[in-house]
Amino acid sequence: MVSFENDYIAGAHPKILQRLVETNFESLSGYGNDSYCESARRKIKDLCNCPEADVFFLAGGTQTNAVVISALLREHEGVVAARTGHVSTHEAGAIEATGHKVLEIDQKHGKIEAVELERYLKEFYQDKNCEHMVFPGMVYISYPTEYGTIYSKEELQEIYNTCREYDMPLYIDGARLGYGLMSKEADLTLEDIARLCDVFYIGGTKVGALCGEAVVFTKRNTPKHFLTVIKRHGALLAKGRLLGIQFDALFSDNLYFDISKNAVEMAEQMKEIVREAGIAFYLESPTNQQFIILEDEQVDKLKDRIAFSFWEKVDESHTVVRLATSWSTTEEDLAQLKVELS
Repeated sequence: MVSFENDYIAGAHPKILQRLVETNFESLSGYGNDSYCESARRKIKDLCNCPEADVFFLAGGTQTNAVVISALLREHEGVVAARTGHVSTHEAGAIEATGHKVLEIDQKHGKIEAVELERYLKEFYQDKNCEHMVFPGMVYISYPTEYGTIYSKEELQEIYNTCREYDMPLYIDGARLGYGLMSKEADLTLEDIARLCDVFYIGGTKVGALCGEAVVFTKRNTPKHFLTVIKRHGALLAKGRLLGIQFDALFSDNLYFDISKNAVEMAEQMKEIVREAGIAFYLESPTNQQFIILEDEQVDKLKDRIAFSFWEKVDESHTVVRLATSWSTTEEDLAQLKVELS
């Protein structure tokens, strides 16, 4: 079976494994206080052109979202997110478990629009009963979104302007950030991302690492005692080196961007295979996740030969499935996909 189930089906990029082996017997401080974590932080800050940034390493995306969001919100506040946002749909209520509500707003192909955000906030504060409601305390977006779509620089600027108008931090979930930045349609750089939000994270788990996400606070706005908050949530690794070494490797010799580019190029080839097979797209993503519409009979025939993710039902007889490429996708994988879809 060939697998396009997700972008973390493989372990870690060989260069990362090599560095983990090479450094295995070094005696290093714990909790992110080692030299490799510090080196990774410097590289990330340099790439963001943000020397004043604070960088923290956490093990997984759901942990990261729960820790960052709960640290930024006051007890009576919630986080505004698209209805399709990861914190809204696929994190098992992790945000609500911290005592904060996810405040859902409409989206288009996974993206929120500044005008919709503005409308939501205006209506909230014009409501005479707003003191009895959960206050919108911050905004969450994903780049790329859960549908593989990306924000343009103009769109992100407009959202950030609205957040500033209402004195709300903007947080970007970058679980697949590399795949977004390397899209041919992207006009954002890592430096732009750092400039146009208050905090974001660089995903490692889905972009070549065994595990790990790098949280970046960009405006001298790190919550007080944030490391303590991480530990309180059970998200602080004693062997912080595991994360630091991986991110130090990812941001050496352009590795993070090279392997992200490979995934996007593989996805473009995948789209051609899908078109040639006469299969309809639910939407054509410019990144590594592709969403196609299959008849339910096709799903049953293919599920034992191709691993993919169920996404949603279109109607009684059609289903949207997701095919994801990654840093580890090969030409041979795509050749096998072409055979199975033909």
